[in-house]
Amino acid sequence: MAIKDILLPEYDHEMAVTRRVLERAPEADFGWKPHDKSWPLGGLAAHIASIPTWIHAVLERAEFDIADAPEDDLRPAVPASRDELLNRFDRNVAEGRRLLDGQADAQLLAMWTFKRQGQTAFTVPRVAALRSFVLNHTVHHRGQMSVYLRLRNVPVPAIYGRSADEG
Repeated sequence: MAIKDILLPEYDHEMAVTRRVLERAPEADFGWKPHDKSWPLGGLAAHIASIPTWIHAVLERAEFDIADAPEDDLRPAVPASRDELLNRFDRNVAEGRRLLDGQADAQLLAMWTFKRQGQTAFTVPRVAALRSFVLNHTVHHRGQMSVYLRLRNVPVPAIYGRSADEG
C-alpha cells in the first residue's frame, strides 16, 4: 500500500471534523478572545482554515524557514463571514488533498527541514512533517477552537466520540 493511501483517509477524517467545528464559529464573536494573549476567535478560525496551505511548503521545498513566510500565511485575514471562512477552508483542503494524492512514496519519504531564522528546528521525512506540521497542527488549534465555542455557549460538535452537546 502506498503511503498516500494511508495518509489520505486520516487527512479526510481530520478535515471533516475540523469543518464541523468551524461551522459553529459565531460571526458575531469573531473579535472575541478569552484572554489578552489569545487570538481572537475569527483569527484562530482563519489560521485553522489556512493550515492545509502549508502542504505546499512541505511537498514543494526541501526546507522551509518560518522567518521567510509572508505575514498573511502566518496570520491570515479574518473572514467577513462564516461562509467566507468555510469556503476558504474547503478550497484549501481540496487543494491540499490534490497535492497529497499526487505524491509517490519516494517523495513522501524525502527529508524536509523546518528552520527558524536560519537555524534548523528539525529535519524529518515529509510524511512526518505532514502529520505534525499539518494534521497535528490542525488538531491542536481545533481543540483551542472547541474551548472558544464552549466559552461562548456554542454547542461543541462531537470530535473523537461524544461531546457534552452531541451524542
